[in-house]
Amino acid sequence: MKVAYIAGPYRGKTESDVVANIRHAEKYAIKYWRLGYAVICPHKNTALFGGLAPDEVWLKGDLEILKRCDVVVMIPGWRASFGAMDEEEFARKVGLNIIYENSD
Repeated sequence: MKVAYIAGPYRGKTESDVVANIRHAEKYAIKYWRLGYAVICPHKNTALFGGLAPDEVWLKGDLEILKRCDVVVMIPGWRASFGAMDEEEFARKVGLNIIYENSD
């Protein structure tokens, strides 16, 4: 079974925006589970952990997880996220397959 990593915006101006971003990523996680992938959705992994450690901890940890995956799925809105842009660049550097969902 291949492992897919969901990449897209997490942060928002409000907590409501963060929750909306988590729910948005969740829809793609479910889609890829149904397609037969094992899925890592970092939005769900550290949901609402903001402020418990420096942002750099989460971002570095996500890249560590990403390098163990087979494919990264870039979900709509990813270009508005510095973290997702770094994940896409990292995936390119290490040669991971990249899927752009309704690319923006």
